[in-house]
Amino acid sequence: MNPAWPVVLVDGDVVLRPIRLRDQRGWREVNRRNRDWLRPWEATIPPSSPGAPPAQRPTYRQMVRHLRKEAHAGRMLPFVIEYQGRLVGQLTVAGITWGSMCSGHVGYWIDREVAGRGVMPMAVALAIDHCFQALGLHRLEVCIRPENGPSRRVVEKLGFREEGTRPRYLHIDGAWRDHLVFAVTAEEVPEGLVRRWRQAQRRRTPGE
Repeated sequence: MNPAWPVVLVDGDVVLRPIRLRDQRGWREVNRRNRDWLRPWEATIPPSSPGAPPAQRPTYRQMVRHLRKEAHAGRMLPFVIEYQGRLVGQLTVAGITWGSMCSGHVGYWIDREVAGRGVMPMAVALAIDHCFQALGLHRLEVCIRPENGPSRRVVEKLGFREEGTRPRYLHIDGAWRDHLVFAVTAEEVPEGLVRRWRQAQRRRTPGE
C-alpha cells in the first residue's frame, strides 16, 4: 500500500482528487464534448503487427482500476481536476521511479470551456509541489507534441526548462509522434510552483 495515497490537493476553486469509478458519467460527458479538441493529443495503442487492426482502448472501469492499482503500488498519482465543484479534466503523475532517480512525468487534459483561466497551471503546480514536498521526488517532466500550443503554454507559464526533442516518442492519434521535453527539479523551485504561479499572475498586466 502507498501511504501517500489517496490525497486531495486544493487551492481556491481548483481541486485535485483521486479518480473514482463513480466519476464515469461526468468524465465521459466532458470527454464527449471535447472529443475533437482532445483527439490530436491523446495516446493511442499501436497495432501489434503491420496491418493488424488498432488495439481496443480500455473501458473507463478498466482504466480506473489500473490507475488505482498503480497508485497503491506507489508508481502513479491519478487525479481528476475539479473547478468550481465540477469535473473539468484529468492529471496523472506516472512513471514514478524511486532509488537514485526519484522522478516521474506529468500528463494532463482539460475541458476547453475552462481553458485559459489558469486552472491547468494551478493543477500542475499543486501536483508538483506535492511530489517534491510530500513525496520527496527530485525531478518531474512533461512531454508535449510541438504542435500542442495550449499544453506548451502551461509549462511555459510555470517556468519549466525545455530540454530537447524525443523523436517518435509516443504513439499519439494513430502514429508515433515527436515530443518536446520540459522538466523541473526540486532545487529549481525551493519556494514551490504554486507560489511561483501566483507571483507570475500578479505580474501580468490587466487584460493580458
